[in-house]
Amino acid sequence: MSDELEDAVETFLNETETVFGEYDQGYMDADAALSLIRDHVDELEDEFES
Repeated sequence: MSDELEDAVETFLNETETVFGEYDQGYMDADAALSLIRDHVDELEDEFES
């Protein structure tokens, strides 16, 4: 795995964990959480494809 992809995976996991935490604490609704996670997945896919 390239360093860039490894960094992208680490970033994805950290950002996704933040979304889960904020959702669990009631700071965002399910639609907002899913939208953010989809954005993070898209970013990870972009990095994987480059």
